[in-house]
Amino acid sequence: MVQNTRFEVRSSGGGVGAFVEGLDLSLGVSDDARDMLRAALGDHGVLFFRGQDLSPEAHLAFAERFGAINVNRFFKAVDGHPGIAEVRKEPDQQANIGGGWHTDHSYDEAPALGSILVARETPASGGDTLFANMYTAYETLSDGLKATLDGLSAVHSSRHVFGANSRHKQEGRDFGDRFGNEAAATQDAVHPIVIRHPISGRKALYVNPGFTLRVDGWTEAESAPLLGMLYAHAARPEHTYRFQWAPGSIAFWDNRATWHYAVNDYHGARRLMHRITIEGERVAA
Repeated sequence: MVQNTRFEVRSSGGGVGAFVEGLDLSLGVSDDARDMLRAALGDHGVLFFRGQDLSPEAHLAFAERFGAINVNRFFKAVDGHPGIAEVRKEPDQQANIGGGWHTDHSYDEAPALGSILVARETPASGGDTLFANMYTAYETLSDGLKATLDGLSAVHSSRHVFGANSRHKQEGRDFGDRFGNEAAATQDAVHPIVIRHPISGRKALYVNPGFTLRVDGWTEAESAPLLGMLYAHAARPEHTYRFQWAPGSIAFWDNRATWHYAVNDYHGARRLMHRITIEGERVAA
């Protein structure tokens, strides 16, 4: 079988991410190319691909080169492919999936490595995804604040996002059949606020507005000023990049080094994405 062995990695020019050029992912990747992609993912946080024609089977095969597939507990799966989650918004729906800054699976004891999202159907305009760099979010903090964060951990949970009393239900946002299995939303985890990235070895901020509840050992009220400041700092424009999708576009992001935010600005149009999440490992300071 012909496999890709050579490619170029070009910085996005923004605060995070890089474009990978010269690969046809439908052909698979050699071991050397996989290792180079893994290193590039660790360095840049998210890798972008254009013009790919990837079947569900090829999507799964590519993801499996980087680790075991995490079968999503809460998202509707693509028919016939339980390892692929459907990220969809229909023209008559108002709420979108991922419409706020977050990083996937921080509520797990061993958070997911990352996700590979393939664009299947995109609106004529809108529907971009913002990404933010948690390396530079940490590196640009003052030395005093870095010292304050050293040794602190934070509590993360899935309950308030996917559970029976989730925030979206309390706020009246209807996701229809796109979410389910709310009884499985029992995950709670405690992770260091600053982690050492397992690929790059760099320090990264590891809290996010979507799933982090509070600093471990603090109340939510005590935690709010510190976490709010960190969130505002991490989302500053100089740490971010806005990716514009088209059919055949792919984003492969590392959950330990980035946040993402799906922009909900395409009401009346359909957007369909296929997401595979890859199992990771415990994170440590």
